[in-house]
Amino acid sequence: MSSATDSPRVLIVDDEERVASTYELRLSENYETAVALSGEEGLQMVDEETDVVLLDRRMPGMTGDEVLQEIRKRGLDCRVVMLTAVDPDFEIADMDIDDYVVKPVDRENLIKVVERALTISEYNSQMQDLSSLKLKRNVLEVELSGQELQENPKYQRLEREIEQLEEEIETMENTLDIDQVDLYL
Repeated sequence: MSSATDSPRVLIVDDEERVASTYELRLSENYETAVALSGEEGLQMVDEETDVVLLDRRMPGMTGDEVLQEIRKRGLDCRVVMLTAVDPDFEIADMDIDDYVVKPVDRENLIKVVERALTISEYNSQMQDLSSLKLKRNVLEVELSGQELQENPKYQRLEREIEQLEEEIETMENTLDIDQVDLYL
């Protein structure tokens, strides 16, 4: 989540002003929103505070695919959702996107798309934290005896943190239901 505000920041990049305004209206109640009406404008607006980018693929000038490549090239840590009228084809397998949704999208499903992107972001962060904790535990287990580990409160705390994080991750996985993706439409 962006640090400058309590609400996640969503950037809508779509050359159709009516569509972009509709999305902004639907999302502004729950999120900090911004609209860019071209790929170039979107790249000027996206930054480290951006949590989710809703990106149209077909835009005059700079396409959504080109915007996506530049966002990734800059190393920005935001979720990118292609929200477009372009039906997916096998090329999406090579796209560094977090979701692909075909328009039109109603209010309820638009919010679901953003929520899922935010959950993916949190999931990735939790997985990194879990990996770090497990590496620390592994080092301790290699270097110290079982009795030393069981008697040490820091090791016990580490074990509890790992267990808690694994439970949180499992809950997120169930929420995301990664293997049974809801296609929204």
